Amino acid sequence: MIRVLLVDDQELMRMGFRMVLGAQEDIDVVGEAADGLDAVQMADKLRPDVVLMDVRMPVLDGVEATKRIAAADTAKVLVMTTFDMDEYALSALRNGASGFLLKDTPPSDLVSALRAVASGDAVVSPSVTKRLLGRFLGDGGGELRDASMLDVLTEREREVLVLIAKGLSNTEIARKLFLSEATVKTHVGRILAKLELRDRVQAVVLAYETGLVRPGDA
Repeated sequence: MIRVLLVDDQELMRMGFRMVLGAQEDIDVVGEAADGLDAVQMADKLRPDVVLMDVRMPVLDGVEATKRIAAADTAKVLVMTTFDMDEYALSALRNGASGFLLKDTPPSDLVSALRAVASGDAVVSPSVTKRLLGRFLGDGGGELRDASMLDVLTEREREVLVLIAKGLSNTEIARKLFLSEATVKTHVGRILAKLELRDRVQAVVLAYETGLVRPGDA
């Protein structure tokens, strides 16, 4: 069973999520919270597999709640937002969320996303992350992070990271670099470990923030 904690300050929204998720045989909604502080406390107490987190809430917003939950490694976080160009969503990704979805996401996609996050995958497309970063970093502008942190990567790993950031799947990366898919998976795992990243989403964000890839790149 996938244990899920619902976090949203709107009771009707939580009710809707509970109805959708409660109909799934492999998903168990173990609790609900109306603000980020309650979410952090309940995540620590209940230890759910996934927290479905609203980002705009009173008391403590979803970004800070995501940061605390990710730091404590109590659960994976999937954030929900109303707008696909929401700076809160980008901040949540930077602070440990495994992805984000729009609140009008079809129920079947929501269920699939929760299952993916629970299994360790990320569920935000690099193209969406790219648009968010393009807005907040600017094309060729904005403040970048120190790229020296990437020095721990080999030349091949940097090459793979660039392709991850451009949205290529492992299969596509393998084809482009004339490698086996297993070898690509090994490279991806080493990249995440060396840079201390949780998943591909954070890898994409870091690649743009350090200037390894720019929002306007093809």
